[in-house]
Amino acid sequence: MTDTEFTALTDPADTDVDVDAPPPRLTRLTFHGPLSEARAARLVRRLAGSRPGTVLDVGCGWGELLSRVLEAVPDARGTGVDLRGEDLERGRRNARARGLASRVEFVEESAVGTRRGPADLVLCLGASHALSTAEPPLHTTEALRELRRLVCDGGRVVLGEGFWERTPTPAELSGMWPDASADDHYGLARLVDLAVEAGFRPEWTETASQEEWEEFESAYQADTEVWLAGHPDHPLAAETRERLDTHRAQWFTYRGILGIAYLTLVPVTVR
Repeated sequence: MTDTEFTALTDPADTDVDVDAPPPRLTRLTFHGPLSEARAARLVRRLAGSRPGTVLDVGCGWGELLSRVLEAVPDARGTGVDLRGEDLERGRRNARARGLASRVEFVEESAVGTRRGPADLVLCLGASHALSTAEPPLHTTEALRELRRLVCDGGRVVLGEGFWERTPTPAELSGMWPDASADDHYGLARLVDLAVEAGFRPEWTETASQEEWEEFESAYQADTEVWLAGHPDHPLAAETRERLDTHRAQWFTYRGILGIAYLTLVPVTVR
């Protein structure tokens, strides 16, 4: 959705660069999603207030929010689960740099049916699909049930989940991701209702701003765009150009239509 340690961009004029090296990936992102520094700081303060002893990050990527929570709660331990080894290694590097290596583990495995819980705090930011094999939007319902299973009574879940700001038209859907459907997401009110039905009460409901989206989408491609401008004849240039142009066109189509909610959920105690 993102690292405090940014990778330096390659200078297009650097003649020592390996001409066959692939373009850089996501070096401008701190969080892998539309999450600002200000919102992240507020989230961390609120979550740290509940003093979690254990933190589970589902679909963690490089686990930036996980690491920040562990920094704010010095006696907490955390586990991040993801399938992309490259991102997990980035998380390990950052953890070592922050002095967190002894308190956090990054595990390359599927989260479907995971036995990693229950934890005092469960993070799932833009990764509900990692908890279910169901097709959208049913995966959201299943993911919420799984999140209730994975969190301890008295704990917290933070779910970052897409929702429709308004129902997209057929023409708009045709310009989004492949096979995009109006059924891919719920509206915000229905999303919160589903969380309640799954056994939660919503402590806090907030949504990403347009500025956060623009920061994320620009940073998502920025390092590769700069690389492409300096390497127009690279063997990977044509493929990279097509990918960048396609994603940018998709973003401009769902801009203002697709939102993301950050729901801080409290599990209802079962007696």
